[in-house]
Amino acid sequence: MVILGIDPGLATVGYGVIESEGGRMRMIDYGTIDTPAKLQLPRRLEQVYEGMTQLIEEFQPHVVAFEELFFYNNVTTAIAVGQARGVLLLAAQQAGLPMYEFTPMQIKQAAVGYGHADKKQVQQMVRILLNLRSIPRPDDAADALAIAICCAGAYGPMIDEQYGIH
Repeated sequence: MVILGIDPGLATVGYGVIESEGGRMRMIDYGTIDTPAKLQLPRRLEQVYEGMTQLIEEFQPHVVAFEELFFYNNVTTAIAVGQARGVLLLAAQQAGLPMYEFTPMQIKQAAVGYGHADKKQVQQMVRILLNLRSIPRPDDAADALAIAICCAGAYGPMIDEQYGIH
């Protein structure tokens, strides 16, 4: 099963693609979709949407996992991230992909075994769980891999069975 993990953002969308089979996971790819701040919001949202559709076309994931929006001190930032998240969800919906959402605490629990783990602990466990030589960079990509790992742990066997993946 191929899982596309997404860490939503407007300036930077983190993505991580893993394959999960029989409790084993391997990293396929990770990176970011970046939009320049100088562009107008509609163009940035278009770039996020186009980037997401390209990821779906390239990696043909079975499911997409998103981090739920949590809390932002800055309302303007929260609205912009929410808009970007909307176009990411739309791209996955239009591709007909099942989507799962996880809270930051669920993601930390899945990666580290502790829902209040710090960012460095999560990144280190992503490296270990996926047998990587170094911690994925930037942070948004490492977060996206953690989201995919969370989905594999939470729903992997059910998804495998549902889609006849062995």
